[in-house]
Amino acid sequence: MNRLSPPAADAPGAGLSPAAPPRRPPSFAAATLLALRLAWRQLRSEKARLASAIAGVMFACVLVFMQLGFRAALFDSATNLIGAMRGDLFLMHPMTTASFRPEPLPRVRAQQALALPEVERAVPVYLAQATWRNPVDGSRRAIQLIGVDVDAGVLDFPGLAPLRDALKRPDAIAFDTRSRPEFGPVARLLAERGPFEVQVGNRLVEVVGLVEIGPSFGADGNVVLSEVNFRRVVKERLVAAVDLVAIRLRPGADLAAAQARLRALLPADAMVLTQEELRAHERRYWEEATPIGFIFGFGSLMGLIVGMVIVYQILFSDVAGHLKEYATLKAMGYSDFHLARVVLGAAAILAVLGFVPGIALSWFLYDLVGGATFLPLAMDTERGIGVFAMIFAMCAAAGLLAMRKLRDADPADMF
Repeated sequence: MNRLSPPAADAPGAGLSPAAPPRRPPSFAAATLLALRLAWRQLRSEKARLASAIAGVMFACVLVFMQLGFRAALFDSATNLIGAMRGDLFLMHPMTTASFRPEPLPRVRAQQALALPEVERAVPVYLAQATWRNPVDGSRRAIQLIGVDVDAGVLDFPGLAPLRDALKRPDAIAFDTRSRPEFGPVARLLAERGPFEVQVGNRLVEVVGLVEIGPSFGADGNVVLSEVNFRRVVKERLVAAVDLVAIRLRPGADLAAAQARLRALLPADAMVLTQEELRAHERRYWEEATPIGFIFGFGSLMGLIVGMVIVYQILFSDVAGHLKEYATLKAMGYSDFHLARVVLGAAAILAVLGFVPGIALSWFLYDLVGGATFLPLAMDTERGIGVFAMIFAMCAAAGLLAMRKLRDADPADMF
């Protein structure tokens, strides 16, 4: 067998070291980190421009937070009364659009509901609006009246339980301490004088205590009174007409089966709703039957558009001002995709830098506006995540639009 002899010293390739292995391209994470570092240095080089971009993103963030907060407060305040009711099912007239403008329902429907063995209690609830005369300056303002059998246990407002016996007295009422201040300093007068008289409608009634309900877009204040006292104040209301019937089922009763049986038993002038369905009915009125829900949604959209325009102008100017640097990077072998990541990285940095002060300012404004309007404005995690996603998408869209300027970064223009 022939053996291979080593190559001669003068043979081609003799004495050369083996070729070095090709360099691996950086990983996606490393390339992204490099793009973010470059984007940050580029933004930091123009501090005035960076401050303008952050202010624009913060403005959009605050505007979106406030619009969504007002929208949520609208729905929460509109369903405060429904959420405080302790009923399994509710009867309501099909023509009722919202709780502050109910359509009367025949009271006999409550007695008919008791025909089912699984129904333990059917309690009529009365809703109306009357004028309240401020006990200090005498001014008049519309207030929501809530009449119910106080012993039935279908209302669960804070402060109501200790007042049940007092509300049975003739012309006794409980005032909502979270009502608008235009109704007068009722809580202070009650603490100083004890129970005192005020005029509601055309009748003098006595404030015997305070409850907590909160105003809504349909009512600036609330008063709770017994069923008998409600009829004394609202004399034009027919005895045979109610606005809502709260139904309590016996323990262990099937909710869906009882609802189906009541729908089959009662005439078409009574809808049978669960509490969640009643909430959805009230919410749907404000979303669809009024322009308020659309206005808040449109305001959020306009805030995002304004913020996107500001970020786009900043990023576009930044790319235009560094075209030579981008062309140099292209000549060095950096791809268009890597340069695009630099622009998108700048957009992501602006989203974070604008969101942090934006949510802090919105938190402060929630407390300020909520205290002034008595609306349930509160920051929650779900809304914070949603707004950050919208702000991030807004900045990303602005970055994608600004990326078109990268086409002008041609290495040939360097020579």
